[in-house]
This record gives sequence, C-alpha cells and structure tokens, in this order.
Amino acid sequence: MKIRSLLVSIVILLTSFSLNAIRIIVFADLHVLPGNDCEKNLKIAVEEINKSDADLVVINGDLTNEGSDEELSNVKSILDQIKLPQFVLPGNHETTWSQSATKTIFDLWGNDRFVTEFNNYIIVGIACGPYMKMGDGHIKQEDLHWLDETLAKHCTDGKQVISFNHYPLKKDLDNYDDYIRILRKYPVIAHINGHYHKYEKYVSENFGDINCMMVRSLDFKNGNYGYTIMDVDADSVIFHNKQLGKDPVRVDGFAISLPTTNSDIALKMLEKNLYADSASVFTRLGFDKKTIYFGNSLGYAKAIDKKSGKLLWSIPTGASLFARPVVAGKYVVIPSAAKELLWVNPKTGEIIQRNASDGAYVADGVYKDNALYIGGYNKFEKWDAKTRKLIWRYDALNNYCQAAPVVDGNDVIFGAWDTYLYCLDAKTGQLKWKWNNGKSRNQLGPGNVVPVVTRERIYIVAPDRYMTSIDRKTGETIWRNNEHKYRESLGCSEDGTRVYAKTMDGELVAVDATTSEFKKLWVVDLKLGYEHAPCIVAEKDGIVYAGSRRGLVVAVNPKTQSVIKTFFLGKSETNGIDIDPTSGNVYTSLIEGTIFKLNK
Repeated sequence: MKIRSLLVSIVILLTSFSLNAIRIIVFADLHVLPGNDCEKNLKIAVEEINKSDADLVVINGDLTNEGSDEELSNVKSILDQIKLPQFVLPGNHETTWSQSATKTIFDLWGNDRFVTEFNNYIIVGIACGPYMKMGDGHIKQEDLHWLDETLAKHCTDGKQVISFNHYPLKKDLDNYDDYIRILRKYPVIAHINGHYHKYEKYVSENFGDINCMMVRSLDFKNGNYGYTIMDVDADSVIFHNKQLGKDPVRVDGFAISLPTTNSDIALKMLEKNLYADSASVFTRLGFDKKTIYFGNSLGYAKAIDKKSGKLLWSIPTGASLFARPVVAGKYVVIPSAAKELLWVNPKTGEIIQRNASDGAYVADGVYKDNALYIGGYNKFEKWDAKTRKLIWRYDALNNYCQAAPVVDGNDVIFGAWDTYLYCLDAKTGQLKWKWNNGKSRNQLGPGNVVPVVTRERIYIVAPDRYMTSIDRKTGETIWRNNEHKYRESLGCSEDGTRVYAKTMDGELVAVDATTSEFKKLWVVDLKLGYEHAPCIVAEKDGIVYAGSRRGLVVAVNPKTQSVIKTFFLGKSETNGIDIDPTSGNVYTSLIEGTIFKLNK
C-alpha cells in the first residue's frame, strides 16, 4: 500500500509540474531584408528550433527594416518553415514605415495581436506604434479594450499570464500607464519585450510590480546571431541566450512575483475634450461649416457636429485610416489604406464613388480650385472634384507619400519616402525638379514634412536633423542648417515672414523667411524635453501652436517670445494643429482618440 501511495504521489507531482511548465522561443528585432545576413541566419535558427523541445515561438516585433510588402512576404516565407505553433507581433519598423499602412500585416498573419493558452498559462501579445509617422510607441485603444476583455475571459482557475509587446513597460509607450493598469488586474508573471537589442531585467515603470525582461536581437552585437529560450515553471522564469550552433547560456532569471495591489494613479485633465473615440485616431481633422471629419484605427471614417460633438455618421473603409478626410466641394473624400479613394456625401455618409488604387493612401490631400491633390504609393495624383475623374497622375515615385502637399500658383510641392522632395506642374503633372539631401537612406528624407513655401524659397526639415532652404524655381539648395536638432515639425507665420520649427530638444525656433541667408530670429524653450512628434506648427491670430508626443500643446506669443499657455490634453501624440478654414478656430486630435477645440 505504501508503494502504491508513493507512486500516486509521484504521478500527481509530475502532472502538476507539466501543467506549470512551458518553454518559449522568443525572437525580437530580426531586421531581415532579402539577401542580408539576418535572412541567412534566421534560416539557420529555424532549423535549430525545429529540432528543439520548445512548446511555441513568439516573434516579438521588428521583423523587417521598413515593413514593405516585399520584406514582410520574404520574412514570412522563412518563418512559415517553423514547425512549432508561432505567434507574430509587428514592431515599430513595421508600423512606422509601411507601404500598405500596416494592412499587409493583417493580410499575411491575420491579425497584429494574439492570445493562446498552454498548460496553466495565457500567452498574450498586442501591437504597438508609432503608426505611420515618427512618435513614441502607442497601444491602440481598441487593443487595450480587447486585452482587458480577453484576459477577463481567460483568467480562470488560477491561470497565469505572460505578456508580450515589442516595447517595454516604460515611458517608451505614451499610454504605458493604461497598458499597465490593465495588466495589473490579472496574474501577470512576466512581460517580455525587445526593441533595445539587449538583455535587461526591470520592473514596470511607476507601477513597480510587474517583472519585465528585454531580450536580445537576432544579430546580437557583432555577428552573434541567435535567440532567447524562456523556461517558465511554477517557481521561476528563466532566460537563456541561445547563440546559433552553441549551447544556451543562462541569463539572469527572476522569480515570479504576482501583483499584490491594484492602486491607481489619477491623471488630471485640464481641458474637456469635444469627442472621445473608442479606437485610436491617427488622422488630422477635416472641416466644413458645421462638421468635423476624421478616421480611426478600426477603419471607420466619422463625422461629428462641431458644437455638440455628436456623432453624425460612421462608415467602414476596410483598413486603419491615416489620412484626414478632405472636404472637396460637395464631397468629402476619404483616402483609405484599403487602397481606395472614397467620395462621400458629407450630410449622410453615403459612399457615392470608389476609386480603386494599387497602393494604400496615407497622405493628407489638398483641395484647391475644384481639384484634389493627393499623394499615394509610388504616385501623386490630381482629381477633378466636380466629375470625380482623374486629371493626371505622376507615377515616377519610388515609395509612398505621407504628408500633405503645398499647392501654390502652378507649383505642387511635396516629399516622398524615396529621399526626394518634388515640384510638379499643377496643370500637367510634369516634373519641374526634384531635390535630395545627399542621403540614400529613405528614413532620412523629407517623407513626412509639409513644406513652407514662399515666393522665392521652400523650407523643409527632415530626420537628417537639418533645416534646408531651397530655390523654388531651380530646386537648388540655398542653405542647410543643423544648429538645432530639427526633425519633421514645421510651420510658418500668418504673414509668411517667419518659418517655425520645433526641435528634438523641445524648442521652437523662428527663422527669417524674408532673406536668402540663414537668419535665426529667436528660440523659445517649450519645456517639452525630448521631442519627435511630426506635428505641424501653426500660427493663428498672433499665437503659435506646437504639439508634442505626450499630449501637450504649447501656445507661444511670437512678439514676446514666451509661452502663453500649455494645454495638458492627454498622454499620446498630437496628430496636428488644425485650423478650421470656415471659422478660424484651432483644433487638435490625439492618437488616444480624443478631439479638442483650443480656446484662446
């Protein structure tokens, strides 16, 4: 009898252990391009994994460099060779630069988030931004709702949660506190992230009770290729650095530490918002006399009443929206990432016409003289807003357009993510000139800046951290200045005599636009600290407005060169400073889904 009891005890012990043990292969920061060394070594890693005793594989973001369709299809063809269950999340390199406006992620993998159960564990992952422009990481509002609902459904009978995201649970994410608040409601034993290409143990920022671990990149310092093996059981979470062809080496492990409190931090909102969406909002705002138009991350184009904020209509478009709706005569035109231009009745939301495209639209359009000017993927177009017919198409671009063009006189001036700034003939669509800053890397070009155009000159800023003045007639460089860390945030005074640029140090720099020489007029510290939101700077009625990556809009008096007021609107990036052409009122939208009217 004693022997039988002992055997039963051993069986129970082994069963309990198996229900509380899991081995996960974690890839992060693959950065695979067709033909590069990462591609070659990923194939070797897949062969190793298929011979291992792991239970599943998580690919935790930055699969590629630019998130192009070619790069994504290529890396998927390799990952498809993995025989274990695999779960894929995009990283900032898939969401910041994407010719499909992130739609290809869904087309190839079906979603950009996942949940699965294995033994006693719930493994869950959600995507992060920035989305289609430089900014901090951002968790979409609909993903936060989904995460809460999903964990509430699955967290039963003592099950524990392992969380994945490309970003750490720190201020790298603009809405990290919302993310953490949800995770802390459930028994999360670990959060795993990549992004920094290194191993680092830490605890969640400001809510220091979630154990977190950054993990290595595929290319881990000087050709050391490999991945991470994560062993979880009832007592510990242990990480091993697995270099290709070598035995795994243990990295600092840490014991499970479940959250013991659900205390919260109350955030004070100093302004009441006009509208709050249930999803994220990546677009700027379009206006007519009574209505505001925008789009959300679930792909719905929406119209709200200016005064009441009441939702007037909402129509699905099939993919996340990044370009603002354009009020074009008697239509509202919705540029869609689902590769369409939608011509919509502004009163009812009825779709009057669909124009199919061979690429996503993510750039803001401009309506002028009964025509719509808009950039797309590998092209720029002019449409007749009365007949809804194409007038001309310039198709010699080598990547997509993201920012709005400037249409002035017979010039159409815009940038693309192929390193060039273009000037086209507004009547014919013929190229007048194109300009390059001398860099061959797409991400350093003027792909997401609205140029400032004067009678004789054009001004731009770009991720190469220069402000540049260009001869409007010839396209020749007049001067380039890098005294400050300029990026993609630019604007001008109402009278056209000053160019304003917000810097990466949170400054507002004013430059004289009346002279051919570089002449700095003044600098104001906006008290924003490190800053990279590509939000345009705008002046209205003698006040200059600049938006930030963390929900702040700063109003500056250009006469006294001083900050008048800082609007504390939220925690995520401002999409733009939008001046209503029908009233002159100033509005802004935040990625977290809120819309504000800024009172003087």
